[in-house]
Amino acid sequence: MLYFPLLILALLAYNGLVFLTDVGLRNEIFTLSMVSGTAWTFTVSDLILLFALVLLFFEVLKATRTGAGTILDHMLSTLVFVAALVEFILVAEAATSTFFLIVVICFVDVVAGYSVSIRSARRDFAVGHQDSFL
Repeated sequence: MLYFPLLILALLAYNGLVFLTDVGLRNEIFTLSMVSGTAWTFTVSDLILLFALVLLFFEVLKATRTGAGTILDHMLSTLVFVAALVEFILVAEAATSTFFLIVVICFVDVVAGYSVSIRSARRDFAVGHQDSFL
């Protein structure tokens, strides 16, 4: 099975948009008139964050697996978080609220991944431990 930190795709999408195109994060994708009478605008920034949240969902699902590669997957996710944090601190184009929220999503991925894996390992150990006495 392929162990790949999916959230790197959100970082690549952000960096690709910021560094390789002239598309602004505040560019409007669409606007909807709400029943309340106000207009809701969906921007490029919103799309990137939505993409990152969907990737986070799949990362949490991946964290429920157990196996030797799971540790590698968590280490790679930790590296993605550290790289994103360093970029946020050092790169002017990354000093935006959008990128900060991507960094937070990466952090949640790391914490959730380790937490879910530890919890799953305890459950697997407890089940296996009880079976050995039967």
